[in-house]
Amino acid sequence: MALKYLHTMVRVKDLEKSMAFYELLGLRETRRKESEGGRFTLVFMAPPGQEDCPIELTWNWDGDEGLPSDSRHFGHLAYEVDDIYATCAHLQANGVIINRPPRDGHMAFVRSPDNISIELLQAGEALPTKEPWASMENTGHW
Repeated sequence: MALKYLHTMVRVKDLEKSMAFYELLGLRETRRKESEGGRFTLVFMAPPGQEDCPIELTWNWDGDEGLPSDSRHFGHLAYEVDDIYATCAHLQANGVIINRPPRDGHMAFVRSPDNISIELLQAGEALPTKEPWASMENTGHW
């Protein structure tokens, strides 16, 4: 039996706001489907060169009040980054809360506008610890 990974779907409340968040992470729109009959939009986003591993943002035109406020039923998405400190600094400078700072130079967590937990992992070995990250406390939950 052959099996091929296709994508991970997350439901979003504000498509433009969610797309802007994933763009900050470095993902780009790879394709889009609008369904007039179903009243929804699907936007597939992936890191450049990894178009075969997208996330699917599903936006229901008439709203989606069924989404839980904390989205913990989902788990998390995980992305490897070249420099976890630079990535977190970039996200923070753009208004993203670093829920679990990269105190260990290896792992951090942030949340999308829809409370999807995003794990960021340092490529290769952990970076040496450094401030302000080493002494930064968690914010909220991740």
